[in-house]
Amino acid sequence: MSELVEDLIVNAVLDAIAEQRLPAGTKLGEQPLSDLFSCNRANVRRALATLAAQHVVELRPNRGAFVMTPSPQEARDVFQARRAIESTIARQAAGRASVEDIAFLRTNIQDEAQARTDGDKPAELRASRQFHMRLAQIAGNLVLERFLSELTMRSTLILGLYSATGSSSCAADEHDRIVDALEAGDGGELIRLTDIHLRHLEAGLNFDAPPAAPMSLRDQLLSGG
Repeated sequence: MSELVEDLIVNAVLDAIAEQRLPAGTKLGEQPLSDLFSCNRANVRRALATLAAQHVVELRPNRGAFVMTPSPQEARDVFQARRAIESTIARQAAGRASVEDIAFLRTNIQDEAQARTDGDKPAELRASRQFHMRLAQIAGNLVLERFLSELTMRSTLILGLYSATGSSSCAADEHDRIVDALEAGDGGELIRLTDIHLRHLEAGLNFDAPPAAPMSLRDQLLSGG
């Protein structure tokens, strides 16, 4: 039972971070989390340790747990790591995509565009992350998929801190062209377009922008967005 509640806490925090409901710097108090999930503080501490191991939560001595606040250098390092990993994923994914994979990605692109039109930031962020994670699944390397899962989560924190829009600022058709190359089995073009896409994301960061004010844990953690 304790493992179940700890998983619930971990997944709730990850979902809230992925949808930018918990921005960088938000304090994750043990007692509020214990109250929200009707569990003891030992469960909360174990869940926070798990989140810290995934580099999305920082445990500060004598101060508690906070959603990680990536520095500008950490932001650059994350995108450099993503370019390296996603280039390998693109190379391995070329020629492996099924008809169902292509259909999923085309629908995903439409969903992301609709969310952007509707101003639904959580849905837009979910769709963008799903796009990259589906490419990793197509590549079929579980280790790279796990690394990318962590990096995309950290990227969401970075975009929330340093991007004017809080999400992708790249050309709307970049995902479309990536899928075109994937469907054609053109590994070289797929690698090239993936690299361009990630560089555009990084170029949209403004490290002089003031940080967003942390949101209320109780109001935002279990919100649907």
